[in-house]
Amino acid sequence: QVQLVESGGGLVQVGGSLRLSCAFSGRTITGYAMGWFRQAPGKEREFVAAISWSGGNTYYADSVKGRFTMSRDNAKNTVDLQMNSLKSEDTAIYYCVAATRSGFVLNGRIDYWGQGTQVTVSS
Repeated sequence: QVQLVESGGGLVQVGGSLRLSCAFSGRTITGYAMGWFRQAPGKEREFVAAISWSGGNTYYADSVKGRFTMSRDNAKNTVDLQMNSLKSEDTAIYYCVAATRSGFVLNGRIDYWGQGTQVTVSS
């Protein structure tokens, strides 16, 4: 059974940066594409970013493109989300996810979800 544990959330001012990390355990990480989703208060959960099993391909929601960067270290079983130029609308709970294909992450066909980490951007 895969376990995903997020860390790195917190409170930051508009324009600031945060780096989220996700620790993967239970199976071989290279068998999975990884991603991040988020859910803001009163809104539906939405796709943020995805990365292929090798790290060779990344995908981003238009709302974060150019500001967020997703990466993975398969040797350390971790994935990161570097978030720069944060806006108040980035405030949400961020979830690390795993799926067997990148396309499945993009389409929300997720096999495993983390518990989430809160990101709050204040103005």
